[in-house]
Amino acid sequence: MFAQATEQRPPAHRYLDVVGAAKSFKGTVVMDNMNFRVAKGELVSLLGPSGCGKTTLLRIIAGLLEADTGDIILGGRNVSSLPAHKRNISVVFQNYALFPHLTVAENVAFGLRARGMSKSDVKAPVAEALALVRMDTFADRPVSALSGGQQQRVAVARALVVSPDLLLLDEPFSALDRKLRETMQIELKALLRSRGITAIFVTHDQEEAMGVSDRIAVMNSGRIEQFADPSTLYAQPASPFVMDFVGLSTRLTGHVIAQADGIATVKTHVGKVRANSQLVVGTPVQVGVRPELITPDPSTEMNQIKVQLDDVMTLGSKTVLHGVTTGADKFLCELPGIRTGYARGETVTWGWAVADTLIHEVPA
Repeated sequence: MFAQATEQRPPAHRYLDVVGAAKSFKGTVVMDNMNFRVAKGELVSLLGPSGCGKTTLLRIIAGLLEADTGDIILGGRNVSSLPAHKRNISVVFQNYALFPHLTVAENVAFGLRARGMSKSDVKAPVAEALALVRMDTFADRPVSALSGGQQQRVAVARALVVSPDLLLLDEPFSALDRKLRETMQIELKALLRSRGITAIFVTHDQEEAMGVSDRIAVMNSGRIEQFADPSTLYAQPASPFVMDFVGLSTRLTGHVIAQADGIATVKTHVGKVRANSQLVVGTPVQVGVRPELITPDPSTEMNQIKVQLDDVMTLGSKTVLHGVTTGADKFLCELPGIRTGYARGETVTWGWAVADTLIHEVPA
């Protein structure tokens, strides 16, 4: 049967601790002095574009790739020098890596058999694992006869049956269609919660990361730009990259032209925008606001800009309006429900609260 949770746990911040990890390939640094911590029972996502280092970090934690420097501490134990099969870490790969010549039950039993358990002894834990993922009636079927969602469930059962100290999932939903992907996200999150399992997901899909995670590490060029809960990442992005990668936003470039009482006034090509900031006059910045916070009926206390509409998209539950901008700027507004009366080419005055303005200094 699965190992039961113990009351004696290491301090939460020390359950998984990646300390000073670095990795280079052929002289190119892909990760430098990475420090990364996960609490017991936490569900964490590594989110970022291709090539940002998230899979490299996952493979170093799993022991599938050796770091040039740094330590991996799991449950208070330094596992840096241990091979992958001695770390008690399970990995669910993007392609699931199931054995096509084995049945569902034989695939799930593989890890237990590799640890020396007899064929009779593995029956009970395999049955329990398959029941957890609702695949117990498929035990004797070949995996080649299963759908993508069913194969994913088998891969998860195989990962869980060995009672891992840590579960790693590398783009586990990428091969599924959108509806099935969303269903599996909900089911897997509930399963991991019920078992108290600590898990790390690798994904480039920000909606997926927001849906399954307690915290998200947004990665860019081999470093973590921000590591926070989904609400904080969305409402208080720490950099222009995070603001752009997590959610949608209106983004305008400009520079600070006035500073008074902690309010910076920024000149953009579509008008002046105020933000809570101590940045000094002359500082080049990017200001932004989430599209659902923008209104076509602004009060006098709000930021106000005039933007010509470039496109109007009716998406059922919301109407999305795109504005005409220049350069790297972008105007995007989301209004609830189906909205009529807006047409391409029309100039509209838009507004949002000063407190909702995001502002970041950018290189000159």
